[in-house]
Amino acid sequence: MARTIHEFRRPERFVAGTVGQPGDRTFFLQVTSGAQTLSVQIEKQQVVILADRLGYLLDEVERRFGTPVPAEADVTDTSPLEMPIDAEFHVGSMGLGWDAEAASVVVELLAVTDEPIDEDVILDDTAAGPDTVRVFLTAEAAREFSARSQRVVAAGRPTCPLCNQPLDPGGHICARSNGYKRDGEFSRSLEFVDPEVLAMLGRLMPGFDAAFEAEDLPAPGSDAPGPAADGDDTHDNGTDDNGTDDNGTDDNGSDESGGDAPGGTGPGGGGPAGRT
Repeated sequence: MARTIHEFRRPERFVAGTVGQPGDRTFFLQVTSGAQTLSVQIEKQQVVILADRLGYLLDEVERRFGTPVPAEADVTDTSPLEMPIDAEFHVGSMGLGWDAEAASVVVELLAVTDEPIDEDVILDDTAAGPDTVRVFLTAEAAREFSARSQRVVAAGRPTCPLCNQPLDPGGHICARSNGYKRDGEFSRSLEFVDPEVLAMLGRLMPGFDAAFEAEDLPAPGSDAPGPAADGDDTHDNGTDDNGTDDNGTDDNGSDESGGDAPGGTGPGGGGPAGRT
């Protein structure tokens, strides 16, 4: 099939946008010229790369050729994508260039293919190659596209301050919290709280109380008694101050009736029977 190249020399609009809710968004690039509007589907990371490389290209153009390039650009176009969206193709490869004669940035978007493409087809009109969208932008329009794209990307889910992964409304499984689910409230359990994690949160989140104090509680299902209250005459081993065990047997093995404890042989044989 012959290659189709959609070329836009003077577009009125070239923007990145999304459809869907944060966490389930689909990204598109959309170009409008006159009555024609064309959309292509693109991955979020590709939008990030395109916006970043556009900024780098403009800086290099100014440095090498002395071409006036705006340092920053205000985002004046905050409107959503034009509906309905019928994507021409899914972007696989991208190319950037500078047309010195037209004083324009050239953005080229190539359709995804099953096989690797020859890089020579990028920014070239050869008949062999995937379908392509080629857009010419002024330096000002390129700066604004980059600025808007960064806003669009940042408008998704907030990122976790520990692992930098996106946060869902119900929390997420944070690798930096030892795999426990992170949500709006932190557990005070001694089982998995990492002091370094708390210290980092104290630095990253103003107002977060990084201090941590908790009583030493027995493990779940344990019969171990808690710490004795002040003034209690009973020791932790259950023996009162006169040397008599709580079960009525004193420390020398005699019961309270005064009779000797019967002798016996333990599992190891030979010695006196131990107390139970």
